[in-house]
Amino acid sequence: MKLNELIDSFEVFTTNEETIELTKLDGMVPFDSLTERQQVIINNLIRKSLVSKIRSEKGVMVAKNEL
Repeated sequence: MKLNELIDSFEVFTTNEETIELTKLDGMVPFDSLTERQQVIINNLIRKSLVSKIRSEKGVMVAKNEL
């Protein structure tokens, strides 16, 4: 039996601030362009695997993971 068969819906808890930042995140955004508060919120979303941190030639970029 697969895990998907056991669990009908799997939701990750997000705070109101995290939800707002997640909806505002379109495409790849430079991590350094975010305010200090936004960086903390994005780091929380990275820990929850909702956002990915990508290292590129331009520096560290963040992008929303597909749900």
